[in-house]
Order: sequence, then structure tokens, then C-alpha cells
Amino acid sequence: MIDVVVVGSGHNALTAACYLSESDLSVEVLERDTIAGGGVSSAERFPGHRVDRGSSAHIMVRHTGVIEELGLADHGLRYVDCDPWAFAPGAPGTDEPALVFHRDLDLTCDSIARACGHADAAAYRRFVGTWGPRSVRTMRAFSSPPTGPKLLRSFWGLGAPDGGSALSREFLTTGDALLDQTFDSERLKAALAWFGAQSGPPMSEPGTAPMVGFAALMHTLPPGRAVGGSGALTEALVSKLQSTGGSVALGDAVVSLSRRNDGWITTTASGRTVRSRMVVAGCHVLTTLDLLVAGGHDRAPVDAWRRAIRVGPGIGMAVRLATDALPRYESAENPSDATGGLQLLVRDRAQLRLAHGSASAGELPPRPVVLGMSFTALDPSVAPPGQHQVSLWSQWHPHTLSGGRTWRRDSGRIDPDDVAEREGDRIVAEIASYAPGFAESILARHVQSPTDIERELGMIGGNIMHVEMSLDQMMMWRPIPQLSSHRVPGADGLYLTGASTHPGGGVSAASGRSAARIALADARAGRLRRWISDKVR
Repeated sequence: MIDVVVVGSGHNALTAACYLSESDLSVEVLERDTIAGGGVSSAERFPGHRVDRGSSAHIMVRHTGVIEELGLADHGLRYVDCDPWAFAPGAPGTDEPALVFHRDLDLTCDSIARACGHADAAAYRRFVGTWGPRSVRTMRAFSSPPTGPKLLRSFWGLGAPDGGSALSREFLTTGDALLDQTFDSERLKAALAWFGAQSGPPMSEPGTAPMVGFAALMHTLPPGRAVGGSGALTEALVSKLQSTGGSVALGDAVVSLSRRNDGWITTTASGRTVRSRMVVAGCHVLTTLDLLVAGGHDRAPVDAWRRAIRVGPGIGMAVRLATDALPRYESAENPSDATGGLQLLVRDRAQLRLAHGSASAGELPPRPVVLGMSFTALDPSVAPPGQHQVSLWSQWHPHTLSGGRTWRRDSGRIDPDDVAEREGDRIVAEIASYAPGFAESILARHVQSPTDIERELGMIGGNIMHVEMSLDQMMMWRPIPQLSSHRVPGADGLYLTGASTHPGGGVSAASGRSAARIALADARAGRLRRWISDKVR
């Protein structure tokens, strides 16, 4: 019998495994895929290219301290700053200047003044001054388990000119309301709304103002690109785990979790059984519930929990490209300003609203809303000499299409008449409208529809955040109050981590650290077998 089985090898699961292994517990990670890392992994999609399968830019994990605490630099992890961290092009075919968001606030304000006017530049400076400290506190709240007192302490000292009631209202308001009361230019509002919407919800939802406000933190530490691809993070975590005696088993899916006496029996598809004192489930929360039922857990509460968890219609899809050139944006005065960060290809929030409304009805967006990333501008190591990679994320695209349509005719081959491939054409055309000639630079492409994302990465409903990041499913309500403490009622010794839990989706590793800390605290408190408590005392 070992101490801990970890189900899944996403970055949060591996983070939990590393903290537990560092505490002298025996740990084995079980992963159904043949590649470790889940949504934070890279694979050779095209000859000589290491292509991200999920995330590409890492924002939050560089603010949580996990990288430093686990010493991942000693395991080969290195980041390059995205600076400028965002670029929003001017209107195609015009001399309208681009919006360039540098780490340096003065340079950013200069760009806003040229593109949107001095009033909005001054407003942006005030916005950063207000929301920068708030975002620091938000990251602090994200980095701890979601208990009420800890959340409150995270925000102590912020203050507000009109008192705490006004402050709470500002956090609970919509992103659109924050933008409308702060800026005049729709271009600037649209760029910041698109940045905020990367969490999934539209900026018309309550509680999305902090998602917009998070842009202020990018002037402290911008998004980072892991050298060697997004998977470099999880590869460093695997190396760290193995250095402390932990192990990872790939290609054998867990099919059930059974509570037996003072421990757990984990059964895999191959028929293997692993006995452990604890289990950390890093897969989708609905998958975890299925594993419990398969292992004999009472179905009645599980069914009630499932009904309360809202996955949503899906978020979006990705197109991964091998090219012989980087995008050449007409409005970029300096080409390097455009290609090293997030390319926010939206000029009006109406485009965002139409896309979200369409997805809610099972329809495709009238016009794709695209985020471009071309990180070979920063790290050429992921492509052969003379070639580049471009990743295009488009939001919102529904997992389930209306009218009984399916994303692909035949999952075994690429069909140009697939909905997925035709939508890939539209997404490429969107970036080409801002960067003429871009389509001609494409050497190969890989389209990931919402159903592809679900099938390959185990993200139910194609939701890369696992469950919707709406206000009622965040913090101490994520995914639902009964499961929000990283524990499952009636399943002592089972701990939850991953995007289904606080603080949600995105690359932060905070959930993994929180789950490990809770498991270790339970062991020290004697809630598990005494001899485990002795090991971690």
C-alpha cells in the first residue's frame, strides 16, 4: 500500500503530487493519456514542432510562488516575458494606430494616447493604480483554500473612497460596467474586455469586473512563455516528482475509486489495482464523481451534486498552425511589438456579445473572436529553423451544435467539409484580415474543436475551465458549496484539485498546492491513519 494515488496528470495534479512527495509520502500519478500534463502539455503535431495541446501563455502561475517553492528552475523550467504583453491592431486598410500594452505603464499610456486620446490614457493610468493592488489581493485569495475568513483577510487593507460597501460593489459588478465608467474609447474597452473574457464568462455577467482589472497586474509581471512550450511546466513538475521518489504511470485510465476500511482502492482500465491511504483527484469533477459511483459510493448525493454543477455550452476552439513567417500586422509600427504577446483581434464588444449569444443557442459566431499567439517570436526552439508556430484561440463556440449537427463527419480523418475545418478557415481568415498574406504562410494546421478538446484532454463539454467561471461557481462556491473545500462528503481521504476547484481554470497551480496542504493538515490532525500522521509530523 502506498500513501497517495493522484488521478490525472494536469499541472494542478502534478503540483499536489510534488508537495506530497516532498513531505516524504509515497506518491503515484495515474494518467489515462500517453502524454503527461493534460491541458498544460505539448506534442509534435507537425514534423519538428512542439505544439501546445491546451494553454500557451502562462499568467497566474508566475504570481503564486509555486515555481519557486518547488524549485522548478532546477528542473529546467525557464520563462521568457511577453513584453509587450498584448497588441490590438488598428482597423484593416486604415492608418489607425495599434494599441500596444507594454509592461512599462508609461509606454502603454503613450500608445493609448495615440490610438484613443489623452483622456483614456490618463484613465488607464488611474485604472492600473486602483486595480493593480486589488489584483494582487485577488491572487492572494486564489493562492489559499477558499474559506470565508481567509478570503476576507486577502482583501483587508484595500480600502475604497466610499467605504467597504462601494468596494464590494466594484468587485461584484460586470466587466462592461467597469469599462463603461472608466473609458470612452470602444476600441480600448473591447481589447480589455477580450482580455478579461479569457476566463470564459462574457463581460456582461456580474462579478467579471476583476477579470478586466487583472490586466493591471500585467504591468508588474506580464504573461510568460515557458521555453520549450507550455508542456515545459508539467515536464519540470514530473522531474521534480521523480526526484523525490514519486512516479507517473501513463496510458492506463482509472475506472473506479473505492473506499475500503481506512484506505482506497484505485482500479485502472488494464485491471490493475492500487491500494493507498489517500487519493487526490485532479481530473474533471464530474469524472471524479463517476469514478466514485463506479466504486460503490452512494449515488443519491452524487446525482444531486452533478445536477448543481454547470459546465455550460462550451467556450471555444483552437487552430494550431505551422508557418514560414510570423503575422505581419498592417498597423504595427514595430513588428516585434505585435507578435510576442497576446494578439487581441477585436475592436467592438458587440462582436463578443454576438459570439456568446450565438454559442448559448448552439450556433457558430457570426464573426469569430480570435486571440492570436505566435510565441516562436520569443522561443524559436519549438519549431524547425525558418519556421514558426501560430496558435489561434476563438471564443465562443458551442460544444453541442443546434439542429443535430456534429463538429466532425469522421473523427478518424480530416474532412474539409467538417464544421470544425470550415470554422478553422474562418478563424484563419480573421487574423488574415489584420495581417494580409498570413494565410499564404501556413504550412500545416491542426484544428481543435470543442469535441476534440473534450475527447483528447478529458474536458467535459469542451470547457477548458472544466465548469463555468461564473460568480456563483467561484471562490467558496466552486464547483458547488458541498465540494468547495477540496473534499468530498462521505469520502474521507479523497481530495479534489484541478480547474473544477478554486481558483478555477487557467495555469496557476494554486489548486494543487491547496489540495496538498489540506491533505497534509488532515494527516497531521490524525484524521487519517496514525502512521501517516507520524510521517508528516
